[in-house]
This record gives sequence, C-alpha cells and structure tokens, in this order.
Amino acid sequence: MSDPVQDVLDAGRALAAYGMSPGSSGNLSVRTGEEVWMSASGTSLATLEREQMARTTLDDRSAAGAGDAGAGDAAPGPRPTKEAPLHLAMYARDDAYRCVIHLHSPHAVAASCLPAWREHTAFAPLTPYVLMRVGNVPLVPYAPPGDPAQAEAVRQHPLRFHGVLLGNHGSVVAGRTVAEAVDRAIEVEEAARTQLLLGARTDARLLTDAEIAALVEKYGMPWG
Repeated sequence: MSDPVQDVLDAGRALAAYGMSPGSSGNLSVRTGEEVWMSASGTSLATLEREQMARTTLDDRSAAGAGDAGAGDAAPGPRPTKEAPLHLAMYARDDAYRCVIHLHSPHAVAASCLPAWREHTAFAPLTPYVLMRVGNVPLVPYAPPGDPAQAEAVRQHPLRFHGVLLGNHGSVVAGRTVAEAVDRAIEVEEAARTQLLLGARTDARLLTDAEIAALVEKYGMPWG
C-alpha cells in the first residue's frame, strides 16, 4: 500500500530536480484522514525528510488563521510552513483534495507579475494541456507571504479551480492524489512558460471556444 507521506517527499525532490523549487522556497502538504502533513518552515523540497514534516489538522484554527502556525491543534514537532493557511484553504474548497503544492517556479512567478488573460484564468488558451489537467487558473491579488487574508480569499473565491496564481508570488495547486497535484503544478509552470515565450505577439493562434469546450468537458475541468 502506498505511503502518502513518502509520496509527497518524493514529489518534493522531483519538483526541486525540475528546477521548480529554488533553495528553500515552496512547500507542500498531504492529507491523511483529518490530519495534514506539511513541509516545515525553512525546509528545502530537494532534501525534505519525514522528520521535517509538521503535522496539523484540517480544522487547526491556529494554522488556518495565522501565518506563524505551530500552536493549537498542531502536533508536537517542526513548525508548519507559514503558508499553512493557504494549504488549509485549498483543502477546505474540496473534500476530495489530498495534496496541495505551492511553488515559486520561475515562469509561474513571472506570469504572476503580469495581468491575467481573463478574470477566470491567468493563461490564454494556447495549448490543450493546462485545460486538460487544471482548467481555470485565476490570479489572486498580491498579499505578503503567509497572510491569512489571502488564504481566506482563496477559500472564498467564487470560481471553481484546481490551481491559482498568487500575485507577484507563485502558484498553488491541489489534487486528489500527490501525482495529480504534481501534474497540475507542472502544467501551470508550462502554461506560464509558453505564454512568456510568445510575449506580446498578436498572431499566436488561440484554441477556439469549441475546442476549449470539448477539452474541459472531456476531462471534467472547470472553465470560465
């Protein structure tokens, strides 16, 4: 039987190897029942070990309401990442989510500093893949890292989505499995990279409304 904590440790190392988690940036978590294991504050995903994972609960008021989590319902041990409120906000959006990944991957960070393509998504529909695996990726306005107000904005956002860009910051995605969350993090980064490579060109072909509709219907992704 798969060990979800080991799966998320392996995912962290893989994402760091892809160049998507520079230094000690980024954090991830995995849900096991009502408990959430999160990378501890200041850890590197490239070298993350089980003893560097903090443990808290889905209804931990201290983690949900403050960027300096670590009291309340959190289990003794390492202090959770200051982005704990953001992770718990994503879990609150969909009971099926079992993994949340927040990255400062270079292209997603660059895209988060630019205006969104539309209100429901930062990315123009240039390729099928982000539509097949993520769908909407709205841009949430900037707030300081760990700000619980931003986590609450994510929690209460009216659109359906499996991933967002945080303004001037990076990406957050969630999935029903660790593998699905990793796939979504990669697709967000690739969508950002493609859009940045094209820059301000006006002759790029976008997928048509009919092509978009066929993709999101087939793969069950939110759009618009």
